[in-house]
Amino acid sequence: MRIGELSQRTGVDEQLLRYYEKQGLLRPARTPNGYRDYAEADVGAVRRIRELLAAGLPTATIAEIGSCVRDEPLTPACDGVLERLRGERDRIDAALARLQSSRAALDTVIQRRAAT
Repeated sequence: MRIGELSQRTGVDEQLLRYYEKQGLLRPARTPNGYRDYAEADVGAVRRIRELLAAGLPTATIAEIGSCVRDEPLTPACDGVLERLRGERDRIDAALARLQSSRAALDTVIQRRAAT
């Protein structure tokens, strides 16, 4: 299928699909005239990429583990992937803790200002 059809079927803009290819997340075949030719499996691959991005993983990490995370829902299939995912979860937890601390500090300032 061509990029326009993949875009329609996944709801992902064509520019993002090209970016995913540039990042090594997608590897479409090329027709003799140079057009991208996506396989049916790429529809699921794009959905998995979007799910991992939504979970906070950067594209570089997705590229590293992409072939090891398959199926829907995602199922780790390669050794070491669980540890990498746990590391990413820990990174996200730390970022959440920093955000919660910042929010608490803002709440304190707002409450002090409201009390005056």
